[in-house]
Amino acid sequence: MALTLAQKINGEIVSVYAGAVYRDMNIGSAKPSPAAQRMTPHHLLDVRNPDESFNVGDFCRLALAAADDIRKRAKAPLFVGGTMMYYKALREGLHDLPPASPPMRAALNEEIKNRGLPAMHAELMQLDENTAKILQANDGRRIGRALEVFRITGKPLSLWLKEKRRLLPLRLHAVLLMPSDRRLLRARIGERLNGMFADGLVEETDSVIRRFQLPPTAHVLRLVGYKQAAAFLRGETDEMTMRKNAEYATCQLAKRQLSWLRAWSQPLLTIDPFSGADIEQNILNTASVLAKNHGFDMI
Repeated sequence: MALTLAQKINGEIVSVYAGAVYRDMNIGSAKPSPAAQRMTPHHLLDVRNPDESFNVGDFCRLALAAADDIRKRAKAPLFVGGTMMYYKALREGLHDLPPASPPMRAALNEEIKNRGLPAMHAELMQLDENTAKILQANDGRRIGRALEVFRITGKPLSLWLKEKRRLLPLRLHAVLLMPSDRRLLRARIGERLNGMFADGLVEETDSVIRRFQLPPTAHVLRLVGYKQAAAFLRGETDEMTMRKNAEYATCQLAKRQLSWLRAWSQPLLTIDPFSGADIEQNILNTASVLAKNHGFDMI
């Protein structure tokens, strides 16, 4: 649908999926094929190695730069994907948090390795109880970031997040896909995962772990699909359990995505892909509406 719409309105696609920013992680992130990328230019694909960090601030910075570049060439940027936290930042802006400090992060990672995550989580509970309570005790990336913010500024992350967000210079028009039939959605999710495993998701996960020497706690190994494949490779589950866990996690992700979409105010268009409606006509109608706007951004 995004490829068709991009052709209709002379647009280019900006990926809004956290997994797609990482090189060599293609199957589990359902990264657009080379043919699709030749058909329409895509942005924010393959911009980090799997052992490198990438956060919502990085996304917004790169997404804004891509949108500016696309508009300078008299084209329309289309933000397409399913990482709802990134959309939230585009719509509502960012908190002015201190930038990451590589030396501080390296020191914290060393502490996590030596002291263990439970001890680091306990320290955060003493320094910033409100943040510690909403983080899982094994979430090393977020625990590390919260401690980093406190050690750099002396101010708890929870207080930073209470301050007003800095809005981004975007005007967004939302086109939402809202499948109504949960049973059919689950069946489609199962089919999609079977295709990923058949295409080599486990082998891709193994290759990425070995090439970049990723520890079990690496952020990219928390992504749905990769998390379950990594557990299988470590011998923690059998193949059937891996597949069942991946399907359950994907269904939970879809549930959270739908909750985000229901809260979206005044979308330009909402489409039920299972309704039997003419999606091609919906795309044409959407293109007609967008053609009346100048200098717009779009999701």
